[in-house]
Amino acid sequence: MKNKKNKKKFLNKNQKSFYFQDYIETSLNQKNYSKSLISDDRIYLMFFVFFCLISIFSIKIIFLSIQDPKLLNEKREIQYFLPLRRDIVDRNDEILSRNIKTYHAAIRPSLIKDKDKFLINIKLHFPNISQEFLKKKLSDNKYFYLKKRLTAKEKDKLYFLGEKGIIFEPFQSRIYPHSELYSHILGQIDDDNYGISGIENFFDRELKDIKEIKEPLRLTLDTNLQFLIKKELERSIDDFKAIGAASLLMDIKNGEILSLVSLPDYNINMRRDINNHRYSNKITKSVFELGSVFKTFTIALALEKKILLPNTVIKDIPNNITCSKYKISEHEKLPKDLSVKDILVRSSNIGTTIIAQKIGKENFKEFLKKLGLLEKPELELEEVGTPLDFNWENCKLETVSFGHGITTTPLQAATAYAAISNGGYLIKPTLKLDTKKSYLKEKVLSEETSKEMNIMLREVVTSDNGTASLANITGFFVGGKTGTAKKNRHGQYSDKKINTFISVFPMFKPRYVLLVLLDEPKPAPHLIYNYRGKKISVNRDESGWNSVYVAGKIIKKIGPILAINNSEFYSNHVVKKTN
Repeated sequence: MKNKKNKKKFLNKNQKSFYFQDYIETSLNQKNYSKSLISDDRIYLMFFVFFCLISIFSIKIIFLSIQDPKLLNEKREIQYFLPLRRDIVDRNDEILSRNIKTYHAAIRPSLIKDKDKFLINIKLHFPNISQEFLKKKLSDNKYFYLKKRLTAKEKDKLYFLGEKGIIFEPFQSRIYPHSELYSHILGQIDDDNYGISGIENFFDRELKDIKEIKEPLRLTLDTNLQFLIKKELERSIDDFKAIGAASLLMDIKNGEILSLVSLPDYNINMRRDINNHRYSNKITKSVFELGSVFKTFTIALALEKKILLPNTVIKDIPNNITCSKYKISEHEKLPKDLSVKDILVRSSNIGTTIIAQKIGKENFKEFLKKLGLLEKPELELEEVGTPLDFNWENCKLETVSFGHGITTTPLQAATAYAAISNGGYLIKPTLKLDTKKSYLKEKVLSEETSKEMNIMLREVVTSDNGTASLANITGFFVGGKTGTAKKNRHGQYSDKKINTFISVFPMFKPRYVLLVLLDEPKPAPHLIYNYRGKKISVNRDESGWNSVYVAGKIIKKIGPILAINNSEFYSNHVVKKTN
């Protein structure tokens, strides 16, 4: 009985074990089945994703096949192009300098199958490239440059040859859209992206500032004014057979330079070293004896010191005098008695020396220093000249009083005239446009003296005895002073001249100073001058017959751009308005 019970118990135990095992096996089978289902789902999902990717890729391939690959490449290049230097623009946001993506064309000879055909194609499209050079390079079988800095047209020519051996290497090139127009201002950069001259050099760090790369460097220049003035200067070189010409237009209130032209100029897109002194910046770098434009400073100081008045008459002025070992004479016969005003208007050399003697050497030296005429000027260019040193003994006071025996840059002379006419404030000339800038102004002359000088400078143009009648352009109220000086070479004066006219306008409310300089002008008897209401021709080479003439033509053209026109002047200052 007991055995039966145990046997039964054993049987029950085995039964339980069987059922349990069966449950386990069933459970495992379910799990395996579930895993199988999950694996299948993953496969389906992966297949679906793969199918989508294939579809997208296929669509893109089809899309690309109907696109111009060259255009696509250009779009891609533009999208990812990061310039290494900031743009330079004028005051109206006209592009003056910009980095663009260009290419060097390199050749991998091993990839060129038909070298004879390649040579023929290159000869057809690039005849200036030596065939001997190409043959040698191809035979060397080494990587070499066919042409650097390709133009867009040149790249297209090479691209459509379809040669695998032509490799286009991307390169950032600095371009100057206006070519020669700003050559003496903008300067150039080297192959390593460093500024080597002009604005490019002076603002090199600022132009390469990554943080500011999206913002252009704005200059005070006006491209429209620059173009018009340059055209007139080019005509003047032809008319007067001059070897060069230059001009400066500046706002006398804030020192902003609106135009600076120096001829001859050169294309700054064609990188080169300019060592010939003819290509120097005549406004900022060259130093000249400017002649009678200095008489304005002498007379202004005499008025400021209350030594003389505009109507004070100096009597018995000789036609020539001997000072130390120098003989000083007048450019033409003048009356013996002249007022201070007439001395300026008629440009009397001896009258001016008499006034200088009354002022005294130390007072005169101090005043010229205040005007910034004796030291190197400040400007955002490295190409700035320094006046030559000289000894104030041996009649220097007298000769310097009328602009002989002293050198200066035209930039300094124009800046000094700005101080004479703007109420007596010495401003700093600038090429960088900065609306937030506080212009440092030093008082060098009283308001009263400035007004008196403006009246006299106006009479130099309007008086029948004045030397600048050709600048009396109706409606523009021009004032100024002429200067005719002989060139000094190796301590000897020659017959060749530097002729200058520094003008200020409009004189009822002075705003602009315009300096015009002609280098070695010749008489122009073929020209018909409108001189004081008469049509005449002359055979003379003084500044009154060339630089004044050119300045008048310039002012007439740029006046409307500067919002200075006849109707404005006459309505506000001549014609009384009635209600």
